[in-house]
Amino acid sequence: MFFVFGPSGQMYRGGPENLAQIAAVRRVARPQALRTHGAEVDTTWVPPASAPLPGPAAAVNLRTQGAVSAYAQTGQGPPLPRQPLSRVRDVMTTATLSVPPDLRVNDAWHQLAQRQVAQAPVVDALGRVIGLLLRADMAPLDLLPEPGAVKKAIELARRPVSEVMVSPVPTVAADTELRRVAAALIDTGLPGLPVTDEAGVLVGFIARTDILRAVASDPPLDLWSGPARAL
Repeated sequence: MFFVFGPSGQMYRGGPENLAQIAAVRRVARPQALRTHGAEVDTTWVPPASAPLPGPAAAVNLRTQGAVSAYAQTGQGPPLPRQPLSRVRDVMTTATLSVPPDLRVNDAWHQLAQRQVAQAPVVDALGRVIGLLLRADMAPLDLLPEPGAVKKAIELARRPVSEVMVSPVPTVAADTELRRVAAALIDTGLPGLPVTDEAGVLVGFIARTDILRAVASDPPLDLWSGPARAL
């Protein structure tokens, strides 16, 4: 199940196939951050230094560690069967950073940088999602903008999050199939979606990286088991 929430509340409830029909969500119109010139980065590949070959003592130590690990596993019983990942709840992040709409852009930038995330849901005083803040749409004060844009960069950094957030924003329920979320991310161009209940209260976040991590990790990601069901 997908929703669309904005400052005025819920605007849509239904399947992903109709998200593209909502003008406000169709390839969401994102505010453009000020372009900045960073320092030139040397992209020349440098081969890593060769690591020294392990000596006899290191080989013995590795064998000892392997034996200890095998012995420890015998007391844990047989491994549990792997459960396939197919729903948002299986891969979403629950400890999600969120920001209030009146927070200054520069302060929000620092919070995202500290948590090493690229986006954060914007929630009201009741914890309901009203927008999505993307780091790509902000210009931090510690970067040098293009000549003549310093004043604009300072003004942007002092503005509230509510003026630069993506809103209205699609959200998704925790029991939604992952393949439907992947399709919605492609249609909207967003890097992820807030996970909410039907009232719009934030319960987590699912990003493209969460889905990719599930594809590359264990247990397996199960996208195509059983017939597709309309939500």
